[in-house]
Amino acid sequence: MTGGAGGGDETPRPRRPGRTILIALAVLLLIGGGTAMAVGIAGQDADPPAPTAARTSESTPIPAPVPAAPPSEAAPAPVPAAPPVSVNIPAIGVQSELLTLGLNPDGTLEVPAPGPDYDKAAWFDGSPRPGDVGPAVVEGHVDSAANGPSVFYRLGELAVGDRVEVTRDDGTVVAFVVYETRVVPKDDFPTLDVYGNTDGPELRLITCGGPFDSSVRSYEDNVVVFASQAA
Repeated sequence: MTGGAGGGDETPRPRRPGRTILIALAVLLLIGGGTAMAVGIAGQDADPPAPTAARTSESTPIPAPVPAAPPSEAAPAPVPAAPPVSVNIPAIGVQSELLTLGLNPDGTLEVPAPGPDYDKAAWFDGSPRPGDVGPAVVEGHVDSAANGPSVFYRLGELAVGDRVEVTRDDGTVVAFVVYETRVVPKDDFPTLDVYGNTDGPELRLITCGGPFDSSVRSYEDNVVVFASQAA
């Protein structure tokens, strides 16, 4: 996961319960050139599969979120969903335990470290829990020089209508439906689209993608999958 991937340098700030740290992300974008997480590994020269033209679409950038009005004193606080423990994506053959990762001391996102957890996906605990209102963020490596394709190697193949199921530690399963798959340059990462407030529960899946730049040992782009909770 060297080389940045849509979450290492930019972390969102909560603007209401369950929100991520958007101001911190904006600062890190200026410092880190727009990447938000490192989810690729140096040394793999073969480019991972990318979405075809038929499977990608343009969308209007999400405007900066507006803080929600404070809840009424009479309204009880919503009970948060249980933390996620695994993810299943049948269309690309992914079934992975979910690690829970946060931030490094320098403010970048943690990523699965080399070793037995390297090929597992991870939920960023600074984002909402899957099923709560807002964009839950799940990251994963694309590959490694030592072992080849990793958990999100085929992420770019996901198409509109594909399902993603997240199991939580209370045994409940929440399903999401893909509505967009995008390849974005790391130096122009769509921070607000990925981390901004949403009207309901959503999911973001992120990895590295695009050409591999051997001179800097990093992929040039990120693959970002956008999904909303299934009805």
